[in-house]
Formats: sequence, structure tokens, C-alpha cells
Amino acid sequence: MNNLQQSLMHDNIKLLGDMLGKTISEAKGQDMLELIETIRRLSKASHSGDIESHKLLVETLQNLKDEEFLPVARSFNQFLNLTNTAEQYNSVSPHSQGAENPVNFSDIYKKLKASNIKDEDIIQAIENISIDLVLTAHPTEINRRSLINNLNQVDHCLALLDHDDLADYQKVQILRRLKQLIAQYWYTDEIRQKRPTPNEEAKWGYEVVENSLWQAVPVYIRELDEQIKNTLNYRFPINARPIHFSSWMGGDRDGNPNVTAKVTHEVLLDSRKRAAKLFLEDIEILVKELSMATCTIEFRDYIKDYEVQEPYRELMKRLRTRLNVTIAYIDKCIEGKTPELTEDILIHNDQLWEPLHECYKSLVACKMEIIADDKLLDTMRRVCCFGLTLTQLDIRQESTVHTEALSEITKYLGLGDYETWSEEEKQAFLLKELNSKRPLIPHNWEPSPQTKEVLDTCRVIAETPVGAIPTYVISMTRTPSDILAVYLLLKEAECPYTLPVTPLFETLNDLNNANGIMQQLFNISWYRDIIENKQMIMIGYSDSSKDAGSLAAGWAQYHAQEALIKTCQDASIALTLFHGRGGTVGRGGGPAKVALFSQPPGSLKDGLRVTEQGEMIRFKLGLPDLAIRTLSLYTDAILEANLLPPPAPKQEWRDLMDELSDISCKSYQGLVHKDPNFIPYFYQATPEAELARLPLGSRPAKRRPNGGVESLRAIPWIFGWTQNRLMLPAWLGAGEALQCAIDEGKMDILKAMYTDWPFFGTRISMLEMVFAKADSRISQYYDERLVEPDLLRLGKQLRAQLESDIKTILRISQDEYLMESLPDVAENIAMRNIYTNPLNLLQVELLHRTRKDSEHSSELELALMITISGIAAGMRNTG
Repeated sequence: MNNLQQSLMHDNIKLLGDMLGKTISEAKGQDMLELIETIRRLSKASHSGDIESHKLLVETLQNLKDEEFLPVARSFNQFLNLTNTAEQYNSVSPHSQGAENPVNFSDIYKKLKASNIKDEDIIQAIENISIDLVLTAHPTEINRRSLINNLNQVDHCLALLDHDDLADYQKVQILRRLKQLIAQYWYTDEIRQKRPTPNEEAKWGYEVVENSLWQAVPVYIRELDEQIKNTLNYRFPINARPIHFSSWMGGDRDGNPNVTAKVTHEVLLDSRKRAAKLFLEDIEILVKELSMATCTIEFRDYIKDYEVQEPYRELMKRLRTRLNVTIAYIDKCIEGKTPELTEDILIHNDQLWEPLHECYKSLVACKMEIIADDKLLDTMRRVCCFGLTLTQLDIRQESTVHTEALSEITKYLGLGDYETWSEEEKQAFLLKELNSKRPLIPHNWEPSPQTKEVLDTCRVIAETPVGAIPTYVISMTRTPSDILAVYLLLKEAECPYTLPVTPLFETLNDLNNANGIMQQLFNISWYRDIIENKQMIMIGYSDSSKDAGSLAAGWAQYHAQEALIKTCQDASIALTLFHGRGGTVGRGGGPAKVALFSQPPGSLKDGLRVTEQGEMIRFKLGLPDLAIRTLSLYTDAILEANLLPPPAPKQEWRDLMDELSDISCKSYQGLVHKDPNFIPYFYQATPEAELARLPLGSRPAKRRPNGGVESLRAIPWIFGWTQNRLMLPAWLGAGEALQCAIDEGKMDILKAMYTDWPFFGTRISMLEMVFAKADSRISQYYDERLVEPDLLRLGKQLRAQLESDIKTILRISQDEYLMESLPDVAENIAMRNIYTNPLNLLQVELLHRTRKDSEHSSELELALMITISGIAAGMRNTG
């Protein structure tokens, strides 16, 4: 980041901070503002190493009156969110970018040509670009939608101010609007009163599409197309689909009883209605703009009208009528009616694409390409990207739910207990039934509620137009029968098309067994016929890291992908790897380009499918300019990874990674799974129990209500350790393993791996970032105030390990201090820490008081929830 960028960002942060201060003074009085400012000054001095200031800061917060906690917590929380907004705007500001276009194909082209890549190979790679970003609601965005909208308006005001030619009165008006927005923010409750329903989560996802992606995608593709044309004299085909979006919101029922067949049906209808309304707005514009009289005779034949003066407008009016009829039809379906499906109702994308395409061809043939390539082409790009479903909706369910349903069916039919059968017996039964022409389930049978829910979900899929649901994901896939079972259940629902089924391999054992499972399936002729040489496989990052630690999980994920790529290549099957990444390092997170380059060679050959989760959706896709930048990064990364793939690791690197993985896994599991004091320590030293009371999302915190850490979802697991700043899941075991290798004299190999192997280099870089966000002093304070004396040794041991691991990582990266090679990121983390640290200390005091007094006030409870929200904003990722 250059000096101009830093100056702009600091000016914006100061402007927003001053406005927030004035709002607090007006709302709570000057004394409260002075108290908050004192806390801020002490935190800044403490962060710079002033021990006395730190003691005074702790003392000040411990002596707060109950009624002072809420305004103090709210002020620091809001400042962090405003800081994030300023930083977010800075990343896309024209002053920050200079003359640089966020879409910059020429740079990647030069890099490819420097490596002697032929133009025809580059064109082939461009044609093969397939980016499917899957929006998920877990972890749900911690901020309420009303506050997100408010922050988006703040971003808009910063953009309006970022002009040198503003008249004085214009600047005054924009500043007045900013003050209003910050006042609105202050007087709005930050925390939801109740958990969002799955339908509400889906609506939030659709709003991101409507308010950001709908504008961003055609703008991005148009700019990329123009640059490719100027560089390669080649144009994107008009029916190209380089980018599309899927969603789990309303379809992901894994461990979430609130996602039912009824919810999925409602969400699918809602998405179709929203898509139809958005396309109606597009068509209304085209009705106004396409007033030309000249057209081809083929177009006249198509519209079957040889007299009308404005043929394009006439066709657009007909489309407008069909969209209105479609919306009315969907409205009746939403009301629970069964309206007649007439030929005017748009169901399939081709019904919208074909008339637009006929328009386009005629305009081009009549030398009106400049008109064809504007709003009409934008709408056609939207048909390719979003279609009549807006986003496609994945269905996801855990494998045991299907097993239990089939077990109930076989017991009812007197065939025995499916659940107790061997894998061979299960496969034989499933394949026999899949090849049978008769139904398995009697029509008059009344199953249990859970089995009924599974069958109802399959019926919803069967009644949904082909393409609206791209795949059925099975979490906790452990055997080939887990996949065949879903195909049978869909057959029983009389699904009229073959819905692809995607296994999700997530625990360490599942990742290690993934290739063997897929090889067995590919050897089944029925299965080979049904998949038509295409297979999607999902790699889980969260549960494997929770299970074995991030280093061992990362190596298992790499190994599994390598084996699956080879198996699919040998079987001539096109493999799409679906990456279930989260925002945090403990859940596979990290910068997009870095993450993609750390995959094995060939892993992106048949496209990229990756989850965009929770608050990261807002940070990466929430505004059109941000979305354009994100899509550009993904496109560049895919082109580079496919044409200049990272090298396969040397055998000595693999051998060392095997050793590191074993050591780190034993270290991690020895503590997390085998030390009986660890789980009690976790619950006392973090706000995990309190997180369950925060109405974050529609999913329960645990898959099974009475389980231990193995049943705890990865999100609260990561979230809890992020809150107390120990960041434990992201590093535990890794540094210990690396130090063992150093002690064995393998430092030269580690340095070579760090420099020359993107997979390993990424691991070290991500550990540096995690360590920069960790804070031993704050973690120790959580222990001192919240943890029973006989458990304190654990925290002391972990902090000693953290400090040792930091030294180990710096030796490998050869940095003098953390994030030395990324000073901008380091500065932003340090800047946010000044406001995050008081929230941590506040949280400790609030946990101390609320745990001691079960009858505490609702204001203290709310203040506690706000500290959780604020720390999440400071860390920039919650789970």
C-alpha cells in the first residue's frame, strides 16, 4: 500500500471516528465520551508495550459500573465496523488503485507469454474457466442486515467524498448524510433478538446477489472480454458461463432440523420469483432502448410479425408479459395453490435466452453491434450466470440420516435391518433396487417424522425444474453405499432427472479413505453409466482441522486431492473438486490466490467450486466493486494455476511432510482428545457457552446435543478460541512438529519447501498471520479471571508453546518479526488491535460477572453479546 492509500484510509478512519465520538457525546454525554477516549488512549499505549498503561486499562475496565459496560462495548464495536468499512473502501478506491483497473488481463497474459505459453492454449484455458461460488450461511454474518445496509451506505458516502472536484455544498451534504448514518447505527440494536430462520438467511444471500452481484458480473465480464479482445483478438462466446453462484441457504439440513422440505420448497420458489423480477427490470429497460426498426428477415420470421415498426421492442414486450405471468404463477405456488402450468410461464433458461439471442443476432447482422453489446448482452450474461433460479441450491444432509431412513424401510418390509448389514450386503441391496422397475416403498406407508422428512425432501427435488438444484452433498461420507443410498431415495421419489450426488470427505480418516471409496464406485458399471464421466467431490476443511489439527489436516487434504485427480484421470472422468473452506485458517481460509496455488497440480482443470462463508461474503462480494475485484482475482488465479501449475513436491518434501503430519497430529490429539482437563478448560477459558446464546444462525452449535468436542461444530470451536485470542486450532501441533524437524537438522529442507512449494509456503504464511492476531497477554487474563486454579497449567502450557512456535516460524520464514513481508496487513491488524483489545478485556469482566451471578441484568448480557460481535469484527473472521 502506497503513502497515498495509507493517508486516504487514515483520513477516512479519523473522519468516521470523530463523527462516532460526537454521536456518543450527544447520546450519552461528554463524561462517557471522555471515559471511552481514556480507554482508547490506554489501549494504544498498552499495545505499544507500556506495562503501566496496560495495568491501568485493566483496572479501569474492572471498575466500570454495570450501566457503563453497554455504551463502552458498543462504541468500540461500532468503531471497528466503521474501520473495516474504511479499509474495505480503500481497497477499491480509484485513488488507492491509481490508474489501475481491478480487471487486468494484460498482466497475467505477460506472465503466461514469458513462460512461452501459446495463445491457443491461453484461449482454451479462458474457454474452460468455470468459477462456482457457493454462498453459505455458516457462520452466519454476525451483523444484522439493517447494519450491513447502513455500512454499505457509509461506503457509498466515502466514494462520493473521494473526488477532487466537489463543490462546497456537495461536500457539506455528503458529510451531513454520513453523520445521519452513524447516528442511525448508534441508535440501532446491533444484536438480533432471535435467531434468523433458514428462510431469512436465504433472503440475506439473495440480497447480496440483487444488490451487488447482479451489477458486478456483467460489468466484470464485459471488461474482461474487452481486454481479452484487445490482447488476443478473441472474444468470450456470448453464451459463456465463466462465473455462476450456488447457495446452501435453505438447502443445508446437515445437523439443522430447522431446514425442512417445506423450507427448501419455499426458498426455491422465492429465488425463482426474485430472478423473474430482476429480469423483468432488465426487460423494461430493453423495451425503452430497443426502438430500432431495422432487422433481418430471419428475425421477422421468428417473431411472426412483418408489419410492426419496432420489432425488437415488440419481442421485449412479449417477454415482459411472459415474466409477469411467471411471477403471478410463482405467487400462486407460494400461496400453496396448484396453478395451471401454461406455455407462457418461463421455467427453463432457454425460454429466456432464445428470444434475447435472436435479438442479438439480428442487431449484429444489421451492423448495430454497438447496441447489441450493451444492455442486451448484459442481460444475456445474467441469464448464463444466474438463470431463472438466481442461484442454484445445493441439498446437503449427513450420511447417517439416509442410513437410518433405509433401515426403517427395510425393517418395515421384513427385509432385516439395513444399518447392521455389511458394506457388501448394502451395495448388493442398493444396486438391485436401483435396477428394479418396481418401487421399493409402499404408497400407504406412514414412516417416522425423520424418515418422512428425508422422503419429502427427495419429492421436493423431484418437483423442482432440472438445473435449479445442481447436486446433493452427503457430509460424513464413509462408504460407497452412502452415495448409492441417495440415488435410491431419489429414485423412490420418482425424480425425473439424474441429480449428481457429491460425497463430502471431511474427517482425517474420511480424507485418507476417499480415493479407495471412489475407486470402488467407479468399478460399479451402474454408477459409471449414471455419472456420465463427471464427478464432483467435496473436500472438507473444518472438521478435519478440528479432528487432527491444521497441519495434519492440510496434508491429508492435499494427499486426498492428488489421489482423486489421478484416479479420475485414469478412469477418464472429469473431476470437479469442491472446496469447503471457511474464513479462518483453522477452516481452510486465506487469500483466494494463495489458497488456490497451494492445491496440487491439476486440481482446477475442470473448474473451481468453493464455499464463500458468512461474513466473508460481505468482505469479498458485498459491494459491486469488491465483487469485481474478487472475481478478477479468482479468474487470474485459475488461468495461472492451470497454465503454470505449481510444481509437484519432491519426494524428500513428501517424506518430511509425512513426519510433520504424524508429529503434529499426535500432539494435537494428545491434548484435545485425550487430556481429560482440556474440554473443561476450553469451556471456562472461552465464551463458547455464551456463543450458543448469541442468535447467530439457524443451526444448533452441536450436531448431536450430548456429544463432546467431536460433535461440536467447527464454527463455535474456532469462534471460541478466536474470541480469547489464543487462536489455538490454527496452530496447535504445527510448530512443535516443525521444531522437531529443525532439531533433527532439516532446516535447509524446510527453507527450500517454504521458498519453492506453494503448499508449504502458504502454511507458514498463514501461521504468521494467525500469530499476529494472537495475544498471549490477553489469553492469560481470560485464564486469571475465569479458569479454576487446577486447570491453569493448561493455559500456561499452551501460551509457552505459542511463544516457542512463533520463534520456530520466524526461523523458517527468516523474518525478524511477524508479517514482515506484508507490512500493510501487519499495520491494519495492529490498528484494529487497539480497539479489539479493550473489547477482550471487557468481555472477560462481563463473563466474570455474568457467570458469577445468574440473575444478571439484560444490559450486561447484551454488552457481552456486543463484545463477541466486536471481537469478530476486529479479527475480521469469526469462524
